[in-house]
Amino acid sequence: MNTVEIIRKKRDGKSLVEKEIDYLISSYTKNKIPDYQFSAFLMAAFLNGMNKEETASLTKAMLYSGKVIDLRSIPGIKVDKHSTGGVGDKTSLILAPIAAAAGINVPMISGRGLGHSGGTLDKLESIPGFRTNLSLAEYKSVLKKCGAVLIGQTKDIAPADKLIYSLRDVTATVESIPLITASIMSKKLAEGIDGLVLDVKTGSGAFMKNLEDAEKLAYSLIDTAKSFGKKVIAYISDMNQPLGNYIGNWLEVYESIKVLQGEAKGDILELSKTLSGAMIFLGNKASSIEEGKEISQELINNGKAFEKFMNLVSLQGGNTRIIENPDKYPKSKVIENIISKEEGYLKTVNNFEIGMAALELGAGRKTKDDLIDHKAGIIFNKKIGDYIKKGDVIAVLHTSSVTKYKNVNAKFYDYIEFSSQSVNPLELIKKEIY
Repeated sequence: MNTVEIIRKKRDGKSLVEKEIDYLISSYTKNKIPDYQFSAFLMAAFLNGMNKEETASLTKAMLYSGKVIDLRSIPGIKVDKHSTGGVGDKTSLILAPIAAAAGINVPMISGRGLGHSGGTLDKLESIPGFRTNLSLAEYKSVLKKCGAVLIGQTKDIAPADKLIYSLRDVTATVESIPLITASIMSKKLAEGIDGLVLDVKTGSGAFMKNLEDAEKLAYSLIDTAKSFGKKVIAYISDMNQPLGNYIGNWLEVYESIKVLQGEAKGDILELSKTLSGAMIFLGNKASSIEEGKEISQELINNGKAFEKFMNLVSLQGGNTRIIENPDKYPKSKVIENIISKEEGYLKTVNNFEIGMAALELGAGRKTKDDLIDHKAGIIFNKKIGDYIKKGDVIAVLHTSSVTKYKNVNAKFYDYIEFSSQSVNPLELIKKEIY
């Protein structure tokens, strides 16, 4: 194999064969190819694209750069969910215990937040004592005991992905559907799953801003999952406004608790039931997705979903007393309301900027080494289409710093737009793809 010839081949728009892709990934992971050469390959792939076969080969090479977890010793079907992320997207915390309570094994390896999009691990770590850094033996043990486990990516899981992603980030090659697909699927397939439910976001707060790009990514993920013999269902869902009302790590755990206790309704409940319903269907515990949704609601109503969440928190070292009494969680030093200065219907929300505002308050990271304030965030009370009166509380800001509050408060009204005419509510789920 000749690295330069493979780069040239991709540069000229030709398709690479599996052996060539495997050679590149293996050599780069073993430090036999320098960053500058692999960067050239990434740019060639970014500019010329990769077909289905190349994408599957890239995924396979990245998958087998590390360990693939063997869960055959644990009986039952294993199903996970992956979301492309957004503002207030806390569904993993809700649907994992719902699906587990329905008898599905949910082996979930999640990520951290960076930029405007929050991370499941950061949310879980806002629970005092909760451990996301379990060993693979502990991972299997927790899954066997309660049917769900939520951890971070270990150094043994798809190590090529970590190396390649950090290089993509600094070479302007992040926004490539084949590269995104291989990154997501190499980690998900390493979990030992049988089925996968995908939630691909679109809108101002999503990675894929328009519906066409979201669909392309969804189909690419589906094709790749199927090439590995996995059952898969994808949804395109809206991210033009926060999902639910709570944004920020503990705030999102709080809202998840309220959903699981049957107290929170609206879009966060509906999307969580749709995704968990699809998981229950893929796990052969329902004859249809609709039946899976009904089972999900029943497990919330009878308390079994919340009981499963308590079990999961306990097994991963978390303080269950705070889950039972979430209002006793420490409060932010600064809690201030955003009051409406005008009347009208909420027309648009710049959801990316709302996510960045939560980050500015301390709920996220500007760099991967930044510390997070788990209490910080935003409670966004309104939805697009709501009629808002002058003096209504649009949002509540939580932060440890008066300066941070003032910085966000000064710009907050720039992120929302009113209309004197009535505005239709947004369609939450735009497409279902098998």
